[in-house]
Amino acid sequence: MSRVRIKAFGIALLALASASQAADAPQVSEARLRADVEKLVSFGTRHTLSSESDPVRGIGAARRWAEAEFRKTGAACGGCLEIVLPEKTVSGDRIPTPAHIVNVVAIQRGSERPNEVVIVQGHIDSRVSDVMDAKSDAPGANDDGSGSALVLEAARVLSKRKFPATIVYALLQCEEQGLYGGKLMAEYAKAQGWTVKAVLNNDIVGNTRGSDGLVDDKTVRVFSEGPRADGDDKLRAAARRFGGENDSPSRNLSRFVAGLAKPELAVRQVWRADRMGRGGDHLPFQEMGYPAIRFTVGVENYDHQHQDLRTEKGVVYGDTVQFMDFAYLAKVTRLNARTLALLANAPMPPQVTVSGAVTTSTSLNWNHVSGAREYRIYRRATDASAWKWAAGIYPGKSVSGDKVETEFPGVRADDWLFGVSSVASDGTESPIASAVPGGQFAPLTK
Repeated sequence: MSRVRIKAFGIALLALASASQAADAPQVSEARLRADVEKLVSFGTRHTLSSESDPVRGIGAARRWAEAEFRKTGAACGGCLEIVLPEKTVSGDRIPTPAHIVNVVAIQRGSERPNEVVIVQGHIDSRVSDVMDAKSDAPGANDDGSGSALVLEAARVLSKRKFPATIVYALLQCEEQGLYGGKLMAEYAKAQGWTVKAVLNNDIVGNTRGSDGLVDDKTVRVFSEGPRADGDDKLRAAARRFGGENDSPSRNLSRFVAGLAKPELAVRQVWRADRMGRGGDHLPFQEMGYPAIRFTVGVENYDHQHQDLRTEKGVVYGDTVQFMDFAYLAKVTRLNARTLALLANAPMPPQVTVSGAVTTSTSLNWNHVSGAREYRIYRRATDASAWKWAAGIYPGKSVSGDKVETEFPGVRADDWLFGVSSVASDGTESPIASAVPGGQFAPLTK
């Protein structure tokens, strides 16, 4: 690498480090996270089919409290949060009679690109062993009081800053009865015409001891889909020919988050849409073509998920506060806050195409992206998991914002996968968009 390239690379890294430090500035409060989880537990049950009208018990009381917390945060930032309450009547296998559900959502509008949106979410409802039991106490401390508290805290710390793009903080109802809150939120995003850059779903993010006694307070798992859920036969046929089974926008979003990990908390990427046989509120977003990932603890404790409160043979069952690790929850919250801040600062990833069939050179083309100062080119071997920056590997590293193409003589496209990211004037960088069929960070045009 030439000295000029080394210097340019160093400047870019310093700018990105500066932006990352700015994202770290807000202070996450472990005490507030604990207080929020304890308050959510105090509602007795937050089952979707529990009371909407009781002032102190049930899903209605929990929703109203969460809305009030968002409004307090909004008042503290001079009205920077717009509160909306998307609602719908739903029915299904776990909803025998039509039920009214409401998501509690706070919107922090971007100052430059308000239609470009990053969503952080958790589900506010809870359950016990019988998914239809709406009367028994269902504390839901970790599932998903932890994710709900994370969303509330993220709003408190990030609302103190301004971002070019919009951040949406969402507490979803009816996850346990069939992911209906996630479906409602995805439908709402589509109805608003939002360009959804990323969805960060946080579900079970507050314990560190597994059912078998294994302790892991240094890892969070991030789940992402491989082939796109909204893909059709045409896309699947193209991916078979040109690659892309490991390059969905959600998978590249997972890679982006892993790159932000700090020594206090490692990211273990799990390359499947969710845990085996289970699901979460990021899945409806994927089905509609939006990049979405799930954060979940490194080790789960099944004695404290979906369990009636009881003790059997010396084993205590139930999802209660005593089994939470709030220092760990604070680390996951900080990671989410860093991710949200950087994504809300960075431009959208470009839409990239590659050409290189029957030739000894490779050409990349992409669209101009609003807010991009430059674009960075990446490649990786087809059997490699992580991207490598092009600088020092072959000619070219970053391309100025007025260019939308580049060519690499002597680089055989057959042997590589290529990607491009957008970089803002302050150095913040978008996730990488893959130059494969379906690699764009947008729903497919059908």
